Amino acid sequence: MLHNKVYPFYFVLGTLILYMVFFVIPAVMGLGYAFTDWNRYSTDVNYVGLDNFKTLTSSGNNYIHYARNTFTFTTATIVLKTALGLAFALLLHNGVRHLRSLYRLIIFLPAVLPMVVVGIIFKSVLNPRRGLLNEFLRAVGLDAWTQQWLTDPDLALTSIVGVDTWKGAGYIMVILLAGLQTIPTEYYEAAQIDGANALARLRHLTLPLLRPALIVATVLNILYGLKIFDTVYVLTNGGPGYSTEVLYTAIFKEFSKGRYGVGTALSSLLFFVMVFIGYFVIRLMEQGRTND
Repeated sequence: MLHNKVYPFYFVLGTLILYMVFFVIPAVMGLGYAFTDWNRYSTDVNYVGLDNFKTLTSSGNNYIHYARNTFTFTTATIVLKTALGLAFALLLHNGVRHLRSLYRLIIFLPAVLPMVVVGIIFKSVLNPRRGLLNEFLRAVGLDAWTQQWLTDPDLALTSIVGVDTWKGAGYIMVILLAGLQTIPTEYYEAAQIDGANALARLRHLTLPLLRPALIVATVLNILYGLKIFDTVYVLTNGGPGYSTEVLYTAIFKEFSKGRYGVGTALSSLLFFVMVFIGYFVIRLMEQGRTND
């Protein structure tokens, strides 16, 4: 009996050790390097205090612009992916009776495609000369709508948001569809008997009861949006100019330049921002749920 009680303890202890070795210690070391002048060109690592963080906020750098792009991307994709995901989830849950699993697979499929594949596809689709989108617009007589989708500084970030929404809406749909399936049908039957129309049922029944799934979807969208890298890197690499540069592409380029201290400072700062925003959103939405 004693052996049976001690045996699971080894798993817990091993997990804690692995967590300390591969997460906690590297995280603490990374935070420490954020206060040094660590770089590729010198073997000496000196303490510089808050100089790296001052560099991030100085007027001569573009980090504020990168942060603005990151938060713009995050906000836009949260709204679009949640709206589309909810629409797809409601349609599959209530409006589709046949081939529901097939439609679910088709909508979810982009979410499992590698970003490199998605980038190659959409760089071809959005090509200003022979891209499928511009060719389609010309074919239907909408030549004035053709655009330099990935090379126009005013449109490039919007195009990236569109690509990411196409890829991620199906993932959010699965989360919300799982939430819809936990709502008892008796609630809807009672609401119909009371004369509530479809919009009233959505507003006063579906959305409040779907709040836990919406919290999960929102937090995941926030964390994904703030650490976005691959979509931007594959489609534009931050260009044209710095119009689509985001914080994680800036971190990547700082490390590529050998400015490890600045890159680590930016990475550490973004980590704490992600933790704070995620916690704040969860508390805010949970508080709204309690008030309901």
